[in-house]
Amino acid sequence: MAGKKLGIGIDLGTTNLLVYVQGHGIIFNEPSVVAFDVETGDVIAGGEDAFSMLGKTHKKIRVSRPLRDGVISDMDAAKAMLRYVFKRVQTIRNFKDSKCLICCPSEVTQIEREAMRDLAIQMGIKDVFIEEEIKAGAIGAGIDIYTPTAAMVIDIGGGTTDVGVLSLGDVVLSHSIRIAGNYIDQEIVKYVHKQHNLVIGHSSAEKAKKKIGTLLETDELQTYRVSGRDLVTGLPSSVELNSDEIRNILLPIFDEIRNVAYTVLEQTPPELAADIVDNGIVVDGGGALIPGIKEYFEEQINLPVRIAENSLTAVVEGTKVLLKNRGSYLVNPTD
Repeated sequence: MAGKKLGIGIDLGTTNLLVYVQGHGIIFNEPSVVAFDVETGDVIAGGEDAFSMLGKTHKKIRVSRPLRDGVISDMDAAKAMLRYVFKRVQTIRNFKDSKCLICCPSEVTQIEREAMRDLAIQMGIKDVFIEEEIKAGAIGAGIDIYTPTAAMVIDIGGGTTDVGVLSLGDVVLSHSIRIAGNYIDQEIVKYVHKQHNLVIGHSSAEKAKKKIGTLLETDELQTYRVSGRDLVTGLPSSVELNSDEIRNILLPIFDEIRNVAYTVLEQTPPELAADIVDNGIVVDGGGALIPGIKEYFEEQINLPVRIAENSLTAVVEGTKVLLKNRGSYLVNPTD
């Protein structure tokens, strides 16, 4: 339709990049990784294909994660990643007349926000605005944030965890910490190094987290074998991890997240706190998929907890509403 801008919503995540385009749905949902030919600078792979190359390349290929801890650490790689995404979608050709929403963690600095905005502008999109991930995630998780009733959200992503309270279409208060999925992977790598004298990669740690990671205490242990380089012999080796070991790594990490939730609740105005007592807390993001999250937060915070059904895509799905409702705090638009 003439005069109507195409809406593009981007969840520029540390772990995964998700892109929503009005009229096309979610067109991309793959790891935020891009691979370059070192000699020519050309992109040779992105997303899943590039992710499979991590830790396995030779000197002629460079694999990069454009984001670290929720912010752009490699601008060239971030631009290349988005170009790669849009090039893959043959049905969408012209973005210059589009409006683009990029979601970021709540405590990203103004300089970091400008870097994200510049990323889209340099690709030819003139109308670019930034919203907080926690706001988009709340909408995507099915919360109507445009009412006077408060909602509390814990968004556990790859690079950051955001905890916030929303009401009347915006964030009332929020806190963000750079302790999330990637941090858990790093702690697993450190644990295996220290306890088993084995050096493993972050991909192996992530697989162990997904396979046997849990906050539930159970008599039936699950196991997962990880492989790497033995520190004593220098040779390839492997060790079997169990779910109790991973749980002991996870608990202090989630205690940190719980402490942030405490801080937010302590700062929440009384009327909004009353709503949270009635409505509880919604958890989204990749970290929400770890078994036992609901039980852990309910026990620790003593409030009802709901895990978003679409935890991994809640943020980008929330951009559908924010793209239509830009600048309004009182009306929740419908299709």
